[in-house]
Amino acid sequence: MKFSTTIVAAAMALPMIHAAHHGKPKNYVFFLPDGYGPASETFARDYANWVDNATVVLPVDEMAIGYVRTKASDTLVTDSAAAATAYACGIKTYNGAIGVDDDYLPCGTILEAAKLNGFYTGLVVTSRITHASPAGFATHIWDRDEEADIADQLVGYAHPLGRVVDVMMGGGKCFFLPQSDEDSCRDDDIDLWSLAETEYNWTMTSARESFDSLHNGESGDFPFAFIPTMGHMAYEADRDPQLEPSLTEMAVTALNLLDRKSKEDDTSFFLFLEASRIDHAGHGHDPIGHLFDILEYNRAMLAVKQWIEEHDDTALLSAADHECGGLTLGVPDYAWYPSVLANAERTSEYYAAIYDEIVAFNYTESDKESLIVDKVFGGFGIYNVTSEEIAGLSVAPSVAIYLGEILAARAGINWSTLGHTGVDITLFGYGCNTEKMVGNHENTEVGMFMTAELGLNLKNVTKMLMANESFVQMIQPPADGKLLKRFQVDHEHDVMHAGIHKH
Repeated sequence: MKFSTTIVAAAMALPMIHAAHHGKPKNYVFFLPDGYGPASETFARDYANWVDNATVVLPVDEMAIGYVRTKASDTLVTDSAAAATAYACGIKTYNGAIGVDDDYLPCGTILEAAKLNGFYTGLVVTSRITHASPAGFATHIWDRDEEADIADQLVGYAHPLGRVVDVMMGGGKCFFLPQSDEDSCRDDDIDLWSLAETEYNWTMTSARESFDSLHNGESGDFPFAFIPTMGHMAYEADRDPQLEPSLTEMAVTALNLLDRKSKEDDTSFFLFLEASRIDHAGHGHDPIGHLFDILEYNRAMLAVKQWIEEHDDTALLSAADHECGGLTLGVPDYAWYPSVLANAERTSEYYAAIYDEIVAFNYTESDKESLIVDKVFGGFGIYNVTSEEIAGLSVAPSVAIYLGEILAARAGINWSTLGHTGVDITLFGYGCNTEKMVGNHENTEVGMFMTAELGLNLKNVTKMLMANESFVQMIQPPADGKLLKRFQVDHEHDVMHAGIHKH
């Protein structure tokens, strides 16, 4: 799979100096590329340059303005929940926290403050819409894994402020279905999908045709939810465009829809975007999933930048929540080889599923091995497979990770962890006053800067949330369920086990 040169040419054609703006922005876009560290950008840029036999920059390179420090309150290595809460509420909190502080009390978010100030709001992601990052901007719960409760709040069913989101796009339909449905992820009988439509006036749809009927945001009304998949949306490399739009398509559609409606009603908007699955590929040590979701993030960032060129009342900040996988590039001969990645057609997750199908079918052992070499290793671009590598598949804890690491090793790509790392990540910005964020900042400062630029007050939102005593009690952990704060534990550092941690 080769990378289109269109994004590189378009990036080079845009002016490198921001247009002059006055005052403060009317609207704000915060774009979070989950798990995207500095090495990830080099990785994608080098691949793009290998494809084009050139030395060029990618769109986000032109928008880099600083760095962000990412630690949580209980550990130097954050998860997505604590990071999203830091951006949304402007406070440090513990890993696993969704819109709550270290005492499990709710904190007002920038999205909620915007909604209460009359803004229109949106969440557009490629993960489940109930996942940690979008949840941290619009809901409150002690543990990110309580995704059914998060879904309840998203549609307005269990949120003390009512419905605070106008547009939702992402995966995770299973958390909106009652447990009687075979696809449900809930453990109760609430049919949230139907309830959202009948009681809260949502247009709830899974159909690509319904998304297309928005005509890039020139049509459609609020509240609108497009949730095409039961779980996460597909990796960009695996995406079927007949079923799922790209992140870029969803971002532009949401921008146009929010802009049109806000102008009709003489108000503003706040939009949260997330390139969610960059992180998942980092956890899975899959260079193909990581690469093509990064390139799609760049396409979407370029599209948002171009949109702002025509709407200079809108500003953009973008920063990851953390780095994921500990990605490094290079082998002892001072090289790495992007060309190795060009023959992989899809992600390691895709070929792991093919492997499972081959093993489950009633083939002879000889036929199984031949098919595995051809359809699994060969499809993933791994050639000259050794007998040891073939044998390793049957004992690998994760076939997808095993395949990803073999391809990565051939390319000279290294991973240091299956979890997150604590390195600073890059801050990108474009539009009115974003130059004020040049430098190195705590993640909380990023959220508070956007809040101040929009003239919002998070403390008032927090007071409103705290005034609802039943809600405060509802989002607390059970007596025996409190999450153990990591700095309260003396780790046995020499026996820490590797594992796939929270995304």
